[in-house]
Amino acid sequence: MAHDHTHHDGAKKLYDLIKDVRIAMMTSVNPDGSLHARPMYNHQADETGDLWFFTRARDPKVQEIRRDAEVALAYADPSNQNYVSVSGTAEIVTDKDKVKDLWSEGLRTWFPKGPDDPNIALIRVHPKSGEYWDSPSQTVMQLYGYAKARLTGEPPYELSDQKKVNLSA
Repeated sequence: MAHDHTHHDGAKKLYDLIKDVRIAMMTSVNPDGSLHARPMYNHQADETGDLWFFTRARDPKVQEIRRDAEVALAYADPSNQNYVSVSGTAEIVTDKDKVKDLWSEGLRTWFPKGPDDPNIALIRVHPKSGEYWDSPSQTVMQLYGYAKARLTGEPPYELSDQKKVNLSA
């Protein structure tokens, strides 16, 4: 049975912050050990909190993940001043039923043959940890921050909600 990542302290807020972010930057490890990040279309987390992404089965990132499954995901919603980082273990999934289950017609842009395209694979990320930063609007932050800094010499840490979240067992 899969581990449920959604019941840990802070997990609900973390998942709420990323559910409407359309693009996540996924970082994996190149063969030479350097890091490589690329934008990936974000799907809703599944019922256990695993995160899913479509890819081409022959893309270099598939080999990177098979060699070193540790990945990092970065989500940004600057309009709401929300930022989330998730790290976890990725696996390549080629189950055609799962592909059809997650398929949306907008994916045809990258996969013109549709969900039956033999070159489609999924990346499933099992989150281990995450961190989020949830701040009020930039205008409010700047005004308050400026006033606090001028009066006290301290930045306005209390306006930002930041939390590290353990998503593993």
